[in-house]
Amino acid sequence: MRLAVLLFLTCISSVALSQPNRWQQRIKYNIDIDFDVENHQFTGKQEMKYWNNSPDTLDKVFYHLYFNAFQPGSMMDVRSRTISDADKRVGDRISKLKENEIGYQKVLKLTQDGAMTEFITEGTILEVTLAKPILPGQSTTFNMEYEAQVPEQIRRSGRNNSEGISYSMSQWYPKLCEYDYQGWHANPYIGREFYGVWGDFEVTIKIDRTYTVGATGILQNMEKMGHGYSDKNTKKKGLFRKKYLTWTFKAENVHDFVWAADPDYKHVTKETQAGTTLHYFYQEGEKTNENWEKLHEAMDEAEQFMNKKYGKYPYPVYAFIQGGDGGMEYPMATLITGERSYLSLVGVSVHEWMHSWYQMLMGTNEALYAWMDEGFTSFGSAEVMNHLRIKELLPGDPTDNPHYNSIRGYARFALSGSEEPLSTHADHFKTNTAYGVGSYTKGTVFLKQLEYIVGRKDFDITMKRYYNDWAYKHPNPNDFIRVMEKVSGLELDWFKEHWVNSTNTIDYGIESVTQENGKSIIKLTKTGSLPMPVDLSVELNDGKIINYYLPLRMMRGEKGEDIFSGQLQADWPWTHSIYNIETNLEVGDINKITLDPTGRLADVNLEDNVWPAVYKKEEEK
Repeated sequence: MRLAVLLFLTCISSVALSQPNRWQQRIKYNIDIDFDVENHQFTGKQEMKYWNNSPDTLDKVFYHLYFNAFQPGSMMDVRSRTISDADKRVGDRISKLKENEIGYQKVLKLTQDGAMTEFITEGTILEVTLAKPILPGQSTTFNMEYEAQVPEQIRRSGRNNSEGISYSMSQWYPKLCEYDYQGWHANPYIGREFYGVWGDFEVTIKIDRTYTVGATGILQNMEKMGHGYSDKNTKKKGLFRKKYLTWTFKAENVHDFVWAADPDYKHVTKETQAGTTLHYFYQEGEKTNENWEKLHEAMDEAEQFMNKKYGKYPYPVYAFIQGGDGGMEYPMATLITGERSYLSLVGVSVHEWMHSWYQMLMGTNEALYAWMDEGFTSFGSAEVMNHLRIKELLPGDPTDNPHYNSIRGYARFALSGSEEPLSTHADHFKTNTAYGVGSYTKGTVFLKQLEYIVGRKDFDITMKRYYNDWAYKHPNPNDFIRVMEKVSGLELDWFKEHWVNSTNTIDYGIESVTQENGKSIIKLTKTGSLPMPVDLSVELNDGKIINYYLPLRMMRGEKGEDIFSGQLQADWPWTHSIYNIETNLEVGDINKITLDPTGRLADVNLEDNVWPAVYKKEEEK
């Protein structure tokens, strides 16, 4: 009996140790702001409790002051005016801002457990020398007083956006920088994405009562708001009991907080079949009414699909808020421009909500691994949009491979000479185009190549296990690839190294088909530097299909259940540029041979992927 108990405990311990566990800092914000809509300014008080769960002693902390980027001469301004392909939303606009149009965040006072701290502001970063070090396992409380001015809407945050939304309030509060196993991440803000500490927020916003506020989290004082938005009849009659309303929101286990406000918002609340309360905030008009009224049906179906494929959405609410400068994701909410076609509105809404899985839950460091956020989100978004077409909720025909255009787009850019490795820091790409193609497109194709390598069944299992193992833990590329290895039983580090740390490309081809001693020899070539397993399909004149599957030797195995299966061939060593397949077929009986018949391989040159050479250019398809 004792031996059985010991074996049981050993098994339990082994399972526990097999689960990934990485320490996380923890934070709790209580933020109270008084907003002046006439001058676009606000004052704030912020109490923040911080838990140091790291093994390190901290004698400094850093805050992001994002609004300071919207000042002439800032790093964002100079970068935008000197990069070769500036974002048109920014361009030279920051350099032309007047004093009453710029953004700023000025910290007036900061104490630690009641003691004064020393701090300096350098651009968008506040550097704080602590009154006392924070030891491992200890917590401390910071109290801050600050004032801020909301900039003209230029990038993501600001006032008076192009569609007339008064306030898009993202990156609006002094936000503590993340400290993780790689140290501090006090990156200056020059226009890329974000990285934050998991925690809880309670945010109180005092603002003119004519404004409706949409935000991250759950409104705590709905009964005082009169259905949660301004009473238009009272507004018209001028019967205000008081000039201001105070809105209080709470959000738990998130790493950011966004809000928006406008006096003309229409606020609609609907519940999904999964039980999530969805909020829709938009200005009524000819360009919005019909499409926003239809949006919920698509979002309801989208959530069901996302929950099934990628893990259950864990928060009780989500808000689609008209605002911002395009589409930008935040916890439990998104800011999206709303005067769009229905297809575009659904597309941006799906994409931003999909970020709830690959940024709001995973919290990946986007400065280092933007492609793990944007790429994974784009992959999931394409799957969702295809599903909505299957359900006939969107125009257009569904497809077997909704990522085909991403694969071909990546392949074209890979040959342009402008590609940069995905390991490039997001702020350091030489062009915005290289950042965009890398983060969105190549990040998407990363997943499609892994599906091709391991097989669709193991790939789908991996996406769910990734959610279960790494939500709320800031995973890095190796963390994801290890989940894929555990599920598939294959070695995949070689693929990650090639795909992420280089610009090596995939290029396989069918060089010749010859007859020797009663056998046909199919000669394949590898001219690209990135090795991959190969799927090959032979179609005979009588219509019969014979498939062949060539694993890569360093995979140490074969793919599992997949949409393609074939006769297993000997492993292909990556050092060998030639591979011959011997068959018992007569060459004259072969009608067509296709390398990668499912169209998933990111081969940069398709002209030699079909034999005989009857390849038609993409534009002729």
